[in-house]
Amino acid sequence: MEATRQTPYTQEGGRLQFDYHAGQRRAMASEARFVLLLAGLQSGKTIFGPWWMLREMQRKGPGDYLVATPTYPLLDLKCLPEYKDLFERRLQLGEYLGSPNRRLTLTARGEQVLFGAPQEQDTRILFGHAQDPDSLESATVKAAHLDEAGQQKFKYGSWDAIQGRLSIHQGRALITTTPYYMGWLKSELYDRADGNPDIEVIQFDSTENPAFPQEEFDRQQERLPGWKFRMRYRGMFERPAGMIYDCWDSETHVIPRHRIGNEWPRLLGLDFGGSNTAGIYLARKPKTQRYVLYRSYHEGGRTAEQHAQKMQGGGAEMVQPGTFEDIRGGSGSEGQWRSEFRAGGLPVREPPIDDVEVGIDRVYAMLKATAEGCVGEPHLVVFGDCTAVIDEIESYQRKLDDEDEPTDEIKNKSDYHLLDGLRYIGSSIRHDEQLPDAPRSRQFN
Repeated sequence: MEATRQTPYTQEGGRLQFDYHAGQRRAMASEARFVLLLAGLQSGKTIFGPWWMLREMQRKGPGDYLVATPTYPLLDLKCLPEYKDLFERRLQLGEYLGSPNRRLTLTARGEQVLFGAPQEQDTRILFGHAQDPDSLESATVKAAHLDEAGQQKFKYGSWDAIQGRLSIHQGRALITTTPYYMGWLKSELYDRADGNPDIEVIQFDSTENPAFPQEEFDRQQERLPGWKFRMRYRGMFERPAGMIYDCWDSETHVIPRHRIGNEWPRLLGLDFGGSNTAGIYLARKPKTQRYVLYRSYHEGGRTAEQHAQKMQGGGAEMVQPGTFEDIRGGSGSEGQWRSEFRAGGLPVREPPIDDVEVGIDRVYAMLKATAEGCVGEPHLVVFGDCTAVIDEIESYQRKLDDEDEPTDEIKNKSDYHLLDGLRYIGSSIRHDEQLPDAPRSRQFN
């Protein structure tokens, strides 16, 4: 029996076979530890995941395995049904239980088929969601499949937690997604893949899937803005419309970590919250207007005094509060927070500007000055290991209207605690002030 355009499966003599297309074959042939499958919509990304996982289970043996999506609704919509279809219905290797935790456990028959004999240890595929990184902190797993990890709700903290879950067994991860924005997936994997044996990027169009009509591909190319078409149907990273810091360039703004001397003045910007207190640390190169973002802080579940004490720790690059050139935080109405932090040892002052858009403009001006090489004005660079900050910058967008034009509203505004902290401290930096002996060269030291 041949595979049809509707299904990639064939079955001969009771043996089930998956008919990989060229892009899927490249992904299955990869021996990299982290395989990033970037592809267009309906290109066969999600359906490929269970087959990749099946092979990893055969290779790694009994134990726990992980499947994660950005949210539980997305898991239930597509990824989970594909795993149940293969492991429960078609191959009859396991049983799925949705309570108290979503998991698919191999039966004795499944253990016999995959490992040659029943096992004393259960083998489970655990299903989690990445919107809450804490939900991924409870298991040691041998391999992971992350579906649609390019969505903004798939946080960098979740990727960090998953790597921790894989570390004992040095497990592999398959990431299947269409790119949605330029965030941690690009900076952590895509940009680092060249020459890195641990990372391989497999990229293909929607039409790599034989079931995807060429005429539909052509129709979408005709009707959509170029950036949106390339992201949706070609699996390419693009700078989306509405990106607030559209002057951001990771090749210019991101630099390797280097030593910051004690003589460098420090600045701290805070965003207050019961569950999300965030801090941005800047250091200014002496006698210049060059600011380096060298550290961030994002924690919850502490009192203001506990936050203040923890934010003053952190090793050799931290300094005592009295040596900060400036500490700013909160909106005009958050005076009580500032009082609590001052009582805890951090003398936080109100930002001079209590307007979101003006604060954004101040930070934008610093980033734009960096992009243009204008050293005589305040400019900003970020250490490359400050990944959470970079992820927020690259995902900070305006909402788009029905015609894909940016509106004035910030998309998911309440998610950007680090950038709020940057805005508070950035608004206090003088843009009309020339420091003594500031270099006029357009080159950075």
